[in-house]
Parts: sequence; C-alpha cells; structure tokens
Amino acid sequence: MTYFALALMLAASLLIGGCGSEKSHQKLPQKPPVSAKTAPVEKGMIPIAYDAVGTVQSKASSVIQSMMTGHITAIHVKEGDPVETGQLLIEIDDREAIAQAQKARSALDEAQRALETVEKSAAASQQAQAAASAKRDLAKSDLDRITQLASQNATSRQKLDEAEAQYKAAAASYQEASDTANSYLSKKAEVTARIEQAKAEIENTQVMLSYAQIKSPINGMVTHKAVDVGDLASPGVILLEIEDSQTYRLEALVDEAQVHRVTLGDSVPVIIDAFGAEPLTGTVSQILPSAEQNTRTFVVKVDIPTREGLRSGMFGRARFAIGEKSALTIPATALLTRGQLTGVYAVGADHIARWRLITAGKTYDGTIEVLSGLNEGEIIVTDSLDKVSDGAPIQQ
Repeated sequence: MTYFALALMLAASLLIGGCGSEKSHQKLPQKPPVSAKTAPVEKGMIPIAYDAVGTVQSKASSVIQSMMTGHITAIHVKEGDPVETGQLLIEIDDREAIAQAQKARSALDEAQRALETVEKSAAASQQAQAAASAKRDLAKSDLDRITQLASQNATSRQKLDEAEAQYKAAAASYQEASDTANSYLSKKAEVTARIEQAKAEIENTQVMLSYAQIKSPINGMVTHKAVDVGDLASPGVILLEIEDSQTYRLEALVDEAQVHRVTLGDSVPVIIDAFGAEPLTGTVSQILPSAEQNTRTFVVKVDIPTREGLRSGMFGRARFAIGEKSALTIPATALLTRGQLTGVYAVGADHIARWRLITAGKTYDGTIEVLSGLNEGEIIVTDSLDKVSDGAPIQQ
C-alpha cells in the first residue's frame, strides 16, 4: 500500500471521528425524576460460609407393596393425589381368598356338628361306664361275702363259683365301658383340634382378604405409581410410593474437613434453587456418624419449613457459617439481574442513576456481598428498581 493511500485512509477516519464527536456533544432529553430510596455501600463483617449441596427428602415416606398374589382390579389414586391414613388405594382380586374362607367355614361347621355327636355319645358312654362300675362293685361285694362264707363252710362251692363268674363278667363289662368312654374322649379331643384348626384357617383367610384392600399408612401425597389395573401383584412388588408432604428436610453432603463445625440444633440458611436466592431457615436435626467412602462426605439432615411447591428430589444448598470476614455489602433489594448480568443503579453527586455492572457474592440475611464493581461509600438505589432507568434523576 502506498503512502498516498495511507494518507487518504487516515483523513477519512479523522472525518468520521469528527462527525461522531459532534453527535456526542448533542444534549440528550432529560428523563423524568424517580422517587426511590438510596443507601451507601458499606463494609462490615459477614460470615464465611461453606455451601453443602444436597437433595430435599420427605421426613416420612412409605413404599406400598403387596402382601398377596393376585391381579389388580382397581386403583383409586394417581401421582400427585393427596391421601389420608386408612384411605383405600388399591384393590386386588380376592376370589381365591374368599373361596378359602368359605372352605374353612364349611370345615368349621362340619367339625362343630361332629363335636355335638361325639359329646352325646361320650355322655352316654360315661353313663354306661358308671352303671358298669356299680355292677362290678356289687359283684365284688357279693364275691367277698360268699368267699367269707365258703371259708366257714357255710355255703356251697357252686355258689362261690357263680359269684366269681359274675364278678369277672361285671369287671369285663366295666372295662369295655371304660374303653368306649375313653375312645369318645379321644374323638372329642380330635374334633376339638379340627375346630381350632378351622378357626385358625378362617382368621388366616380374613387376613388375606384384608391384604386385598391396600390402604394408606400415612397422610401424604402419591409420588409414584408403578402398576396399572390388570397387573399381577405379588409379595415384594412395589405398587405405590407415598411421602408426607408436610415435613421435609435437606440431606446435605458435608466434607469431612468441615463436618466438625456443624452442631445439632444449628440454624442454617437453605437455598432451594427452584425458589430463587431467598433462603429458607433450616435446623440441623441429624448428623450421620459415618462418611460416604467414595466422596468422604457426611450426610447432614437439615429440617426445613414447608412451602408451596416443595417436593422430594429438589436440589438445594445448606449454608454453614465457618468464620467471619470483612466485605462490601449492599441490600439484596438493590441487585438487578438482566439475563446473565447483575448490577445496580449507582447514584452520583449529580443525583443521576447509572447502571453499574457488579460481581455479586453470597446472600446473608437480606444483604449481598459485593466482590467487584463498587467502592465503599458509593450511593446505590435500593428500591423501585422497576421505575428506574439509566440516566434517570433520583429523588428521595
């Protein structure tokens, strides 16, 4: 390129720059003043925080499984439905259990009828045994008397033989009656055992019938439905999952180097990303005694208050205080986000608001740490940000 060409380009650039400079000195129309509060950027002590990430979990949850085998005939809930303790959730085909119950009742009726018959026969056999005992005793008495007479030669040998024969016959009759009575007692015990067995079977079938109607063990909300009508339920198969929707906690993973700074009962800010930067106030309720081997972190459970939309599985962070440091801070209400940029309206000595990009740190009790972009003592707008614009005069 020749020296002449370079000179022409330089002249053109100076001409363009001159035009731009002329425009820049044109006075922009003044914006209407905005009434807004302001505050100075302050330096103070803020806590040094350790953020432990975690997952929101319900403090009480229940996995509903079947206790019997059968096809599902009805499902009365779906995901998201609220449920109460004792509410019917699922029905399982109970025809087999009903048939077993009817069979058990029939066996009980049959055994009870058999018991009535055996008791009547047992009563009759006991009466026969008593009569045979009386005859045996009478024959024994006669035999003893005739034996005494025979020893005195006061009776004949024939009478003694007849008395002995009568006694033997009476004793044999008594033994037979006793055997019969004992056999009926054995039969009665056997029938009684059958009755108890039938009653136990009936109780068992009643339990099985209760398994056919699955009810909620807690108040809560259905979070997962794993089956549909017609599916085969069997012991161990998960049907539903229910969680208590009124009590939640954040299960945070705390590094082994920081866990000693955490104490039961500590009040801890908990930030749930789905709800923005405003923290919930949680309370440390449990610190598991052993660390996860892979991550070398301890699970710290932080109870958090219930709020609309809070659900298990949400991502959150527990902010544990581990010290203090000096830092610039501004009210959280002064921060304005535009896409990926964060900034404030700084007010100069001319009372004009000007948009200022800043790098914001963590939030602490309504104040935000300023990492860069502001100096101590500068004035910023703290409210009515929706009415303020770049270059607007600020009235207090």
